[in-house]
Amino acid sequence: METETLAAAGEIDFSMLALFLRATITVKVVIVILVLASFWSWSIIIQKLLNFRTARRDAESFQQEFWSGTPLDELFERIRKDPTGVAERVFVAGMIEWRRSRRHGGGFMPGAQARIERAMDVSIAQAAESLTSGLTFLATVGSIAPFVGLFGTVWGIKNAFEEIAIQQSTNLAVVAPGIAEALVATALGLLAAIPAVIFYNKLSADANRLLSGFDSFASEFAAILSRHLESGN
Repeated sequence: METETLAAAGEIDFSMLALFLRATITVKVVIVILVLASFWSWSIIIQKLLNFRTARRDAESFQQEFWSGTPLDELFERIRKDPTGVAERVFVAGMIEWRRSRRHGGGFMPGAQARIERAMDVSIAQAAESLTSGLTFLATVGSIAPFVGLFGTVWGIKNAFEEIAIQQSTNLAVVAPGIAEALVATALGLLAAIPAVIFYNKLSADANRLLSGFDSFASEFAAILSRHLESGN
């Protein structure tokens, strides 16, 4: 009897496609959701890694030029029409407000320093929104994907027990397919959640470092402009 049971179980196709096709509609929906969430998570991860690398490269390139001694007006005229990075956009925002605050007869309007700093803060806030977009999705997938997979597993095991009751048999050929289908959902939930959590933490830290660098640059640039404001030049 045991030999016949093992032989029957050995004839069952346990490939991922076969398990998916044999699963109930509820488990199939869970599997599709988890697969789509995993693909979308990886697309966000890859895009963010590329975007952050580009942002770091642009920031380093601009700051080297900024601190090289190039006159601010000359640098502004060259990049104002097409700033290519966050640091350049922060610089352009500050310079635009700087020029708007100058009076025709010389000197500056009252509150110029506050307006310049606010303009750069707005530019940094826009950059922060762009840099952190998609990270909420990663956090959500990391938090709920295991529970979605667990729901699929519980539902699949319930159906496996129902099949046992219907066939009135607990042999391996009856139990194994249902349990295997159920466990696929949990495996996919973990497969979606683990990379999402790891890269959410990494990308959040990278975004914070980038934004901290932009804040530092804005503060240093504001200090330079403040000296010009005090001197009236």
